[in-house]
Amino acid sequence: MDINTGKIEGLIRELLLAMGEDPAREGLLKTPQRVAAALAFLTSGARTDAVKLINGAIFTQKTNSMVIVKNIEVYSLCEHHMLPFFGRCHIGYIPNGRVFGVSKLARLVDMYARRLQLQERLTEQISEAVMDSIDASGVGVMIEAQHLCMMMRGVQKQNSVMVTSSVVGAFRESVATREEFLALIGNRAV
Repeated sequence: MDINTGKIEGLIRELLLAMGEDPAREGLLKTPQRVAAALAFLTSGARTDAVKLINGAIFTQKTNSMVIVKNIEVYSLCEHHMLPFFGRCHIGYIPNGRVFGVSKLARLVDMYARRLQLQERLTEQISEAVMDSIDASGVGVMIEAQHLCMMMRGVQKQNSVMVTSSVVGAFRESVATREEFLALIGNRAV
């Protein structure tokens, strides 16, 4: 689905008027174009195909040792208020004969984050994509994020952090595997 930036620009002009602003004043003259371009970028993941994104960067490797990439920056828009949430994503997987080119994990995170999103869904989408792409023995994903919809408005809790996890395969079946993942990403098992 293509994004209609021209229509978004018109809607932003209307929004500015509805807010009592003057879209013709100097500081707002190009705001509709800027917002349309920002929204096109921030939702580009909804128009991206995971298979094309991975682009064959999956390699044969005879290992069954856990692979972890941690502290991947996450920036997304909450679908309830269209306000940003941001934080860190940690991904662990146990290969089943195939591994990712390491940058592809960060690109998968960006692809799923760059859409109107829920943190819970984002976490699950990433774990399912990793699991399905390489037929891993198991996958664990944890996201720790702060939500501006909780910080700037509503309850206004500045230090709140939402933590979500998705564990599949060996990470779900084995407490020891889950605990190893949590220890290696720097979180203690509960």
